[in-house]
Amino acid sequence: MPRSAQHTTLIGVCATLAAQVSGNLGAGFAKQLFPLVGAGGTTLLRVSLAALVLLAWRRPWRRPVPRALWAGLAGYGAILGVMNFLIYQAFSHIPIGIAVGIEVMGPLAIVLAASRHPRDFVWLACAAGGLALLMPWPSLAPHEALDPRGVLLAAAAAACWASYILLGRRVAASLGSDAVAWGMAVAAMIVVPPLGIAVGGAKLFAPHVLGMGLAIAVLSSALPYGLEIGAMRRLPAHVFGMLLSAAPAIAALTGWVLLGERLTPGQWLAIALIVTALAGTAAFAAPRRPEAA
Repeated sequence: MPRSAQHTTLIGVCATLAAQVSGNLGAGFAKQLFPLVGAGGTTLLRVSLAALVLLAWRRPWRRPVPRALWAGLAGYGAILGVMNFLIYQAFSHIPIGIAVGIEVMGPLAIVLAASRHPRDFVWLACAAGGLALLMPWPSLAPHEALDPRGVLLAAAAAACWASYILLGRRVAASLGSDAVAWGMAVAAMIVVPPLGIAVGGAKLFAPHVLGMGLAIAVLSSALPYGLEIGAMRRLPAHVFGMLLSAAPAIAALTGWVLLGERLTPGQWLAIALIVTALAGTAAFAAPRRPEAA
């Protein structure tokens, strides 16, 4: 590989990993804000402030949205808002790493459902085994049982993520990278406020809460988004996918460092199986470059 290509690949790898670390740091800080304004209030701050940052950065109004796309964009933004709300609610009941491990089942399910290769049954078995280990089975392992509410909320977030991908294909095909900015704006205007204001109330406007909310918005949404856009321009799709497979493990480590969330050996094994399923699926995907935004 030429030195220039190696340099480009290295930049892409570092950008992808930095995006994951940033996003999970944002999740860790968000969980620290829950006692003040609740998971709903924190979601409102993240989505609203991220929308402002993304709108200021992308300035998507320079390219008008076709009228035929309005309904699809509204649905896309609604799913984005609900997905953020559900995963933050899940964080309030179970460790971050486990919630993310369950949530990534959404996009993984889409990839495996479209595949017909026999080896993909191996990745399906890994994913199913990991998910089974995370289920709240108190009769089998009382000390490892998770709060069923957190598991259900993370599973609902996984379903939303799958829907988000399916809905987003048509929107992104027309709007490109502007789709996320518009989608976040829709979520901030019509979905998240009624879910967040009722819980956070006037505390949402306290200066230190707003400051922390802005940090969460940048770390969880704006910065990872920008880093991943740059990485996708430099990496083949399967390499980018393999790097993203580390998300549950990075989330678990972030929860441990920032929040003292300690996982049992069985839960770490579950995360390892899920990471294996994600990495295997990405590794054997068609080695093509994704379209640059």
